[in-house]
Amino acid sequence: MSSATTGRTTTSEAGNNRPELIKAVPVRHPGRWVSGVIIVLIAVAVLQSMFTNPNFRWDIVATYIMDTLVVQGVGWTLLLTVLSMVLAIVLAVLLAFMRQSDNPILRWSSWFWVWIFRGTPVYTQLIFWGLISVLYPKIAAGIPAGPELFSFDTKDLINAGVAAVLGLGLNESAYLAEIFRAGLKSVDKGQVEAAEALGMRKSKIMWRIVLPQAMRVIVPPTGNETIGMLKTTSLVLAVPFTLDLTFVTNSLANRTYLPIPLLLVAAIWYLVITSVLMVGQHYIEKYYGKGVDNLSPAPVKAPTLKAPARLQGEDAE
Repeated sequence: MSSATTGRTTTSEAGNNRPELIKAVPVRHPGRWVSGVIIVLIAVAVLQSMFTNPNFRWDIVATYIMDTLVVQGVGWTLLLTVLSMVLAIVLAVLLAFMRQSDNPILRWSSWFWVWIFRGTPVYTQLIFWGLISVLYPKIAAGIPAGPELFSFDTKDLINAGVAAVLGLGLNESAYLAEIFRAGLKSVDKGQVEAAEALGMRKSKIMWRIVLPQAMRVIVPPTGNETIGMLKTTSLVLAVPFTLDLTFVTNSLANRTYLPIPLLLVAAIWYLVITSVLMVGQHYIEKYYGKGVDNLSPAPVKAPTLKAPARLQGEDAE
């Protein structure tokens, strides 16, 4: 009886001696609220200015946003972007492999290509391709110091569209080559050595082991370069190529003497296309990023270990 009473007393005293819970007060961040309010006020002021200022001429924007010439210009801009990026990616893969080759001629040739096309302005290169028929009026193939097999007039073979694709694609290949080389080098060499030890062919190692892991590094900057290529097509007037979106909107602006609303038309279309490309980039990154989560994992509760029944009986005794 006394032991039970003592036990109850001890338990009661232990309950009374428990520390009180801390009344935590969340940390206040007034700077966040102030900065947020300032940004909202600036955004409201900008929007109000844009939609109340009559000089923007939103009626002209609505008239020309779906104009036939403008839509055709959008189509040509997309076509230039796709063709130039395909050419750039093919050349960049080849240049990246050449840069890692054991052959010094291939390595230095790749380095020289990147040095030339990355070191000169893209506008200068476009002008060069636009004047290629002046430098080489005729393109011929044949046996050295022998008969000529066939020949073409350069102006017939390389028109404005081909010159624009060559100028944009060759320039972009120099940048993508460095991106691809960095992606290939990001894969641990130990995986390649392990695959070679298992007897896998080099081509299979590249397609099954190296590239799937390198794509996580390659895709984000390549997506950015694609978006940059979309906007670089506005420089193809240097070729001259006169069907892209920027040239069409500038022509309409010169015809109507209203440059601002036509600039807004071009800007809106570029924003729409860029947004679509960003969504596509997101899903491609998600596909190649399977199994890799950059977020910190949620804490896992450790399981409670229970002693076997025999040991529990011994402890009770």
